[in-house]
Amino acid sequence: MNDEWIRILMQLHERREPCVLLTLLTDKGSVPRNCGTKMIVGREHTYLTIGGGHLEYQCIAMARDMLEKQNTAPHTEHFNLGARLGQCCGGMTTVLFEPLIQPQPQIVVFGAGHVGQALVALLSTLPCHITWVDERADMFTAVPPGVKAWQAEDPLDAVKSAPANSYFIVMTHHHPRDLELTAAILKRGDYRYLGLIGSHTKRQRFEYRLAGKGITQQQLSTLRCPVGLPDVKGKLPAEIAVAITAEIIAVYQAAS
Repeated sequence: MNDEWIRILMQLHERREPCVLLTLLTDKGSVPRNCGTKMIVGREHTYLTIGGGHLEYQCIAMARDMLEKQNTAPHTEHFNLGARLGQCCGGMTTVLFEPLIQPQPQIVVFGAGHVGQALVALLSTLPCHITWVDERADMFTAVPPGVKAWQAEDPLDAVKSAPANSYFIVMTHHHPRDLELTAAILKRGDYRYLGLIGSHTKRQRFEYRLAGKGITQQQLSTLRCPVGLPDVKGKLPAEIAVAITAEIIAVYQAAS
């Protein structure tokens, strides 16, 4: 029996990547693959095949929709492999969709300076999926296993591509960039957490400028700045990282 799918699932689990396992449960008539055939669909990659064609294309789209919506309930879909589905087999098959890895917090960290490095190193020890964004390639000198480092020409692309209910931490080396990113995230409105590094003075200055960009007081009330649990004090990168991580843990534990 081909157990390649087991090895792939183990690798995805080690990388903390959520995925959906597809299995052909039944087959009747002419079908591209037999009962028991498996395929794995991740957010960005697919592994193995259930026969290709429009059937596979549609199943991949359905699996990625489950990942996007963080749907953890298994379910089956029945397919007639006829002209309507773009298949010439003429048979019928049922596909089981199983989200085998529970969705984990999607955290996007902007900035790979000293605090960003300390924060990502700490977050990487938690059950979460981290995207680390900076415009400077030479800043990614030590990327922890499982962390996606993204040298983005335009960091706003990371805001646009992040899934709903993501956690955002903004701590770049450039205040105008911090302001631009914060405004874009606030306008999205579907985040679970938004933290901005800085003092109360920086917050006041940003609130004035964000209000000029059409951000409401209700939206601004969701911004955590200064970021991190206030009881965890200190100015060292490691101390700031601990404060932010503790706050994120509190938020996702409350959400679950």
